[in-house]
Amino acid sequence: MTTYDLMQKDLATGWNTWHANSVTWHSLLPEGFTAVFGLKSMTSRYHKREFLHEERSQGGPWVKHLDHSYDGAYTSMELTWEGFTVQIETAACGENMVALFTMIKPHAYTIPLLIVENGISWGKEGKIGREGDTLTWENSNKMLTLHATCIPVQNPQVWASAPYLALPLMEEVGISIGDKLPLVNIKEKIAAARQKSADEAAGYGELSEYYHMMKTSVAWDTIYEPSKDRVVSPVSRNWCVGWGGYVLFDWDTYFAGMMFGAGSKELAYANAVEITRAVKSCGFVPNFTASTADSWDRSQPPVGSIVIMDLYRKYGDKWLLEEVYDDLLTWNRWWPVNRKTADDYLCFGSHPFEVKYGSYHELNQHTWQCAAFESGLDNSPMYDGVPFNAETNMLELADVGLMGLYVADCNELAQMADILGKPEVAELKERTAKFASATQKLWHEETGIYLNKRTDTGEWSHRLSPTNFYPLIAGIASQEQAERMMKEHFMNPKEFYGDWIMPSIARNDPAYPDQEYWRGRIWAPMNYLVYLGLRKYNLPEATKAMVEKSKALLMPEWTTKRHIHENYNADSGLGCDVNSSDPFYHWGALLALIGIIDAGKY
Repeated sequence: MTTYDLMQKDLATGWNTWHANSVTWHSLLPEGFTAVFGLKSMTSRYHKREFLHEERSQGGPWVKHLDHSYDGAYTSMELTWEGFTVQIETAACGENMVALFTMIKPHAYTIPLLIVENGISWGKEGKIGREGDTLTWENSNKMLTLHATCIPVQNPQVWASAPYLALPLMEEVGISIGDKLPLVNIKEKIAAARQKSADEAAGYGELSEYYHMMKTSVAWDTIYEPSKDRVVSPVSRNWCVGWGGYVLFDWDTYFAGMMFGAGSKELAYANAVEITRAVKSCGFVPNFTASTADSWDRSQPPVGSIVIMDLYRKYGDKWLLEEVYDDLLTWNRWWPVNRKTADDYLCFGSHPFEVKYGSYHELNQHTWQCAAFESGLDNSPMYDGVPFNAETNMLELADVGLMGLYVADCNELAQMADILGKPEVAELKERTAKFASATQKLWHEETGIYLNKRTDTGEWSHRLSPTNFYPLIAGIASQEQAERMMKEHFMNPKEFYGDWIMPSIARNDPAYPDQEYWRGRIWAPMNYLVYLGLRKYNLPEATKAMVEKSKALLMPEWTTKRHIHENYNADSGLGCDVNSSDPFYHWGALLALIGIIDAGKY
């Protein structure tokens, strides 16, 4: 076993919210013992067992994620459903766990029931039972019991297929797993775990709330993925359920690793390594790898080496570089072989492949839309009217954003090769220079920014996006060019500047009013990548604006709803104005990471 494999094995231990199916299920790994916490009102025929981050249906539950430690030692949430609100807090240590259920808003007419079921998940060995007022789990190595601090009621209307306890939520209810504890001791353990989590955030000073929201977002989105026996952090549980079990997206997962780097080296490495390992099945890091299929036709923006090297600079573990280097090199070599024009420009694309199993996602290939998916900007106006060339498998657009990121990838990978003493240093430096030179040819002097260019007609595309700033990430621009980009575009209220920044298409673009997905809305990864570019230059005004305005964008809906959105309206700063913005999508917290890095606290 490698150092990394041992680390993954250690991660997949203890009690945590490991299940993608529900935020109220707590499981013990590696045994798979599961405590299912459900709710039932007297007016409901069924009790609800599964709660995701938020359900959009009328009358659906509303979850407020208050806190979650990286290792599951403490979790806290408020759950509103059918007219009542209950706070659920847990504290775990080893095989022991306690839970506290506190009614925040009682039901107006009835006494809700907490339905506690036991189960064994992921096909693990064992059996479950009920003995009197306790629930039990047992396998060949271990036996655990669950105890409640109140007397269960008999309710024949509880539809359950496993042993359960029906506990009236008239007052505080405590649960202890392992040692049987009275309510007072359960509350003491909860309070101690709560304080420990608060102390960790307090170490970030005035940025404590930003660190707290970032930690909470990635920790609540961390699950156990049984098909590869690993711990990973998909973008949200909602997406996992929609994809039949789990889904990891390329750059989303790298960004999760970057956010974890602020407080959990192990989870940072887990996400960065697991998405990189997907190269082994595709020959490149795929757009997605899921329980249903992988995207064998397309990749996504190459941010892997950037993230890995930042984690290396923070923690200094050479073995991390050794773990991922070969796969990252394979991916780096893939781009010029599959997505390069004769002029050394890079374009996004989608190539055909032999259908292996016939699933929907495998049949969805070699189209304009799939090529747009490779950009990560699914419906960006930048690609409106740009043809997809079925012979070259590429969009007919030299893409400045892709080229800026690719040059940065070459440069970071060259540094990695140098640290590891690999022979590919010269090869990578040659590609860095070659594609940096090609990118510089996309500088448009009259406009004062790098522009995308049609590869079929040779025409410049004047549709501007934050991706037009990505050459800064690779240090391709001169200081003078960078200053022009800031003065004429970044700080221009007709294009990108405003109360809320940065819109995903310039404000004066005809598609900007759409404010739908990548058509004008603000996306945290765009702000984050542009911020990385700003750090390469002496651009204090723009850098300060990016830091302060990114932090400000997060706070309103975090404070009121505990939402961290997939994207935000560039006019109002709201995430909840459209249904296409997932309310608990972890990369939204990159807006907080910008401030944490800028303050020197990463």
